Amino acid sequence: MVTIIGYLVVIASILGGYLIEGGKIHVLVQPAELLIIFGAAIGTIIASCSAGLIKHLVHNVTGVFLPSKINKDFYLDLLRLLHDLIKLYTQGPQEIEKHIENPHESPLILKFPGIAKNHHLMAFICNTMTLQLSVSVEPHNLEELLDTDITVMHEEEALIPKTLNRVADALPGLGIVAAVMGIVITMGKLSQGKETIGESVAAALIGTFLGILLSYGFFQPLAAKIETKLTDEGKCFSVAKAALLALARGCNPKICIEFARRSVPVDHRPSFIELEAAVRGSGGGAAPAKKAA
Repeated sequence: MVTIIGYLVVIASILGGYLIEGGKIHVLVQPAELLIIFGAAIGTIIASCSAGLIKHLVHNVTGVFLPSKINKDFYLDLLRLLHDLIKLYTQGPQEIEKHIENPHESPLILKFPGIAKNHHLMAFICNTMTLQLSVSVEPHNLEELLDTDITVMHEEEALIPKTLNRVADALPGLGIVAAVMGIVITMGKLSQGKETIGESVAAALIGTFLGILLSYGFFQPLAAKIETKLTDEGKCFSVAKAALLALARGCNPKICIEFARRSVPVDHRPSFIELEAAVRGSGGGAAPAKKAA
């Protein structure tokens, strides 16, 4: 919603100033110019990206206009799930294996659908616990391993805003291409009078206008928004990492989750009391943590 409001402000400001100066709206309506610019922009994306990247690009662009799923409730569910998994982990391999080997079938994990649907996050948690069950890993080695995993995921995600920024950089040039083509058409109308030539030149210049507007008014803000969104979504991996490292150091479940809670961004961080109440009321899967002495 905020993104849409921002775009509306951009459009209202530009059109408002244009109308105040006596401009005519119909002059700005140039479908051919839009076809040239947008068509060429889409073509550059198809030519430069893999099918997988295009899919992720479309998913993230549409996701910008939907409400964010990353909020306090999301992190509260993540902390509850981590607590339950770590509690089972401390009870022995037979208790935890059935959950982390088939997370999509685990009733414990499916209690938290928002977390269960985040396949990258679930793989991050379950693969790490499986590794810790199968082999002893020193905490500093595990931290390096987790950091490597997070870095690789961030590098893949970074391709999305980079691609949009490259398109944004190309749009002014594509606008010039549309304008030049319009001037070429205008040259064939020199015998049709000043009014016709003036309208044709104005239509050609709209190409340059649209290219610059789309670049700086729409595509670059969209790339920045997606980058921010991906950064916010990626912080949940740091939260899981904090809990898993505390587990590797031999901390009890309550301390592990406290490490994780304090890794949650401040805007979405539940209080200690909120988390304690949520863990006590989670039911099923794992027993609630005992009160600290």
